[in-house]
Amino acid sequence: MGSDRSTGFRAETRAGGCVDEKPFLSVVMPVHEGAAWIDATLDSLAAEPTGNLEIIVVDSSPTGTTAAIVERFAHRLPLRLIQRRDLAPWQTKTNLGVELAAADHVCILHQDDLWLPGRVEAAHRWLATSPEAGLHLAPTAIIDRYGRRIGRWNCPLPADEVLGGQFLLERLLVQNFISVPAPIFRRTAWLACGGMDEKLWYTADWDIWAKLACTGPVVYHDEITTAFRVHGSSLTVTGSRDVREFRSQMQIVVERHLSRLPASSRRWVEPAALASISVNVLLAAASGGNLKALVRAACIVLSLGPIGMRRYLRDSRLRERVICRLRAKLTGAF
Repeated sequence: MGSDRSTGFRAETRAGGCVDEKPFLSVVMPVHEGAAWIDATLDSLAAEPTGNLEIIVVDSSPTGTTAAIVERFAHRLPLRLIQRRDLAPWQTKTNLGVELAAADHVCILHQDDLWLPGRVEAAHRWLATSPEAGLHLAPTAIIDRYGRRIGRWNCPLPADEVLGGQFLLERLLVQNFISVPAPIFRRTAWLACGGMDEKLWYTADWDIWAKLACTGPVVYHDEITTAFRVHGSSLTVTGSRDVREFRSQMQIVVERHLSRLPASSRRWVEPAALASISVNVLLAAASGGNLKALVRAACIVLSLGPIGMRRYLRDSRLRERVICRLRAKLTGAF
């Protein structure tokens, strides 16, 4: 293996299934020590028609175990394996992958998530029916560590309508309701808005969706074609254990994007967004065993009043987020 670009690749492998024509979709996979999950993830990709895809795996693992698993799929997938041990953050690896992508449209797939049957066909259809959209959103299935479905991650958006950035931002700033494996976005839009903020180790995905919302039309497709895995070793869980940093990461995103809304929207978005941050912190505390935090969280929600509470519950997806994790914990599959 060797470098063929001036971007400082440590190693690159071009694997089987590649075609000469430009791919219609690039799949960026930021990977680090993914041996526990990545075989199932790549298998879910291989189950789809992948002839006109490009799959870019950026691996920062200190050992070759993950890369060896990826290379086993060389005859089944149009893979590019880029080994960069110097790029530990997943945000940095993702930015590199999007920069190198050959397709006009890109999506992200983490090492522990899955594609579901029909993903490629749906992606073709979405891009053909709404070519003006810079960001395509969709719900995703929630699975436990064993791959069993335990819920559905929805977006509180009307389906199959062209949505403006303000409409999406008003809801998105209350809570990040976009699951990383579901969206498809224009590569040029990502690059134009600067990509992921690599300082946001926890909320970089929330921040990039907010930035992309302001680059052009958005369409929400009410069709599940991906699965998001919840488990105890995920960044979502481990990152929330540092309460002060957890809160700060969310506050940065709200403060950064709230000013993009008109004053009439900010009046109701801001209290709901701040309440959501506090509830998220308290839910993390409750997950760690502090059950009194649940009472405080309920009080915060009630303090929003009837209208504010309805809006918060709509945009935060609180019920589905909590229930799926409870199911996983109760069955020992978290």
